[in-house]
Parts: sequence; structure tokens; C-alpha cells
Amino acid sequence: MFIRIAQVCIYIVFCTLLRAGPWRYFQLNARYFNHNKGIFSKLDIDQLIPPQWRLPQWVDHSGIVPETFPVFLKPEWGQNSKGIQRADSLPEFEQLRLLKPSSKVQYLVQQGAKQSIEFEIFIIPAANSHSLASISITQVSNLSDEEHPINGIYNSATQYHDISSQFSAAQKQRLYEVLRTVGEFNISRFAIRANSVENLLDADFSIIEINLFFPMPLILLCNNVSFLAKWHFIIRNMWLLARITKAMANDQPYKDIFFKKMGFFYQVKDFKQKEMN
Repeated sequence: MFIRIAQVCIYIVFCTLLRAGPWRYFQLNARYFNHNKGIFSKLDIDQLIPPQWRLPQWVDHSGIVPETFPVFLKPEWGQNSKGIQRADSLPEFEQLRLLKPSSKVQYLVQQGAKQSIEFEIFIIPAANSHSLASISITQVSNLSDEEHPINGIYNSATQYHDISSQFSAAQKQRLYEVLRTVGEFNISRFAIRANSVENLLDADFSIIEINLFFPMPLILLCNNVSFLAKWHFIIRNMWLLARITKAMANDQPYKDIFFKKMGFFYQVKDFKQKEMN
């Protein structure tokens, strides 16, 4: 929570210096916001992903059952893996449906990725250009013996390790160019599964999810990054984000994102606690 507050405060300071309204942050990715649903719909964003990187995903209906497992039952909108459960068999899947919390949030079923390593890639492009301004690449691991863990800040077994230094400037730019084909996002974090760093660079991967609302740069949770380096990252990236905010066209369509998102935030609940058979 402190890290998020620090980012917001520094962003506001830089926006003030640049005479850019910090409230315009919520318009950075507004073109991808589903106004009718009031969310950044995972289903909508999933359709932006090219077929070779896209995992099978569909709206959960009682008449549709997965043919292979594992699958993940997840809210159409949610952050930091909140509200997600995994089913490793048809009986588990059917029971999860019974335990699913009742709310206005629509649930999706996503096929599990076959690749073995999870990467989180945080990106900010340069203002007024298609070049890369900032990228951090984090490898995610899990201390449990689960083959398909649900990683996130709510899972104490999740660990993050910054591997950005393993990539040259040219490799980072190439990775950015590959991911930019999904969408021209002003800030984003891609959750990706690949079998190796080499496969990641060769675009041989599956995209699990794309976070566009307030994506936490997971480098800030890495134990192999010093406190000073984290602060330097926050300051530099909030300056870059303030510059993008300043550069946004004033006449672009406005979407009421903040209050709609807050309304859905409190509707995303965890599954009922009940032992699985």
C-alpha cells in the first residue's frame, strides 16, 4: 500500500510541475475501457491478443465445460489475482461453480498455459512516439510444489525476481515492439508464460493477462532490487507517466472510469471457503 501511495504522490507532483491534470491518469488507456460494463474487460482485451499468444477463454455458463485441465475461474475484472480459483478436474470445476460468489461481476474460464515460467513485463512508452521509454521484466516463482499456482500479492508463496539486466537495450526494444502489436497502451503490465528467456524473446509464449488500470511494477516487490533502486525507478517512471499525461489530446472522448472501477472493486470477492472434495 505504501508503494502505491508513493507512486500516486510523486505522479501528482510531476503533473503539477508540468501543468497536467493528474486526474487525467484515468484516461491513459480509456480507449480500451468498456463503458457499458464499467470495466477494463478481460474478455475485450483478450480479443486484442493475436491467436498464437491467446489462451482459450470464455464466459462461464453452466452448459459449457472444459475439455482439458487445469482451468482458471476468474472475474471479468479484477486485479492482483483477486477472486481467481483453479480447477484441476471436472469435479473441482463443478464445485467451484457452486462456491462462486454472487455479484454483478461476470466470471470467465481460462485454459491454463502449457509453458513453465511466468514473467511480468511492465511497460511505459515514450510520449508522442512509438519508442520505448521504460520496461522492467520480472520472473515469478512460487515456493509451493504446485505446478500451476495462482501467483499474486495475496499468495504468500509468490516470489518476484528482477531479470531486466539480463536483456540488452536492443532485446528490450524488440520485446516492446512485439507486445505493442497487441495494443498501443500508455501504461501496461503483461503476465506471460514461456519456457525460457530465449522463448520469451522469440515470441514463443502465452499471454495470461494484461493489466491496464493501475498496473503495479512488480520490480518494486523484488528482493534482489535495492531500496534506493526502487525509489529511482518510481521517480523516473512517474515522471515519464506525467509527460504522457501532458501529451494526451485534450479533445479525446472522456470516460468516467474511476468511480465505475471503484464500484466493481468491492464486488470482486473471494470464493466461499469450503474444502474441495
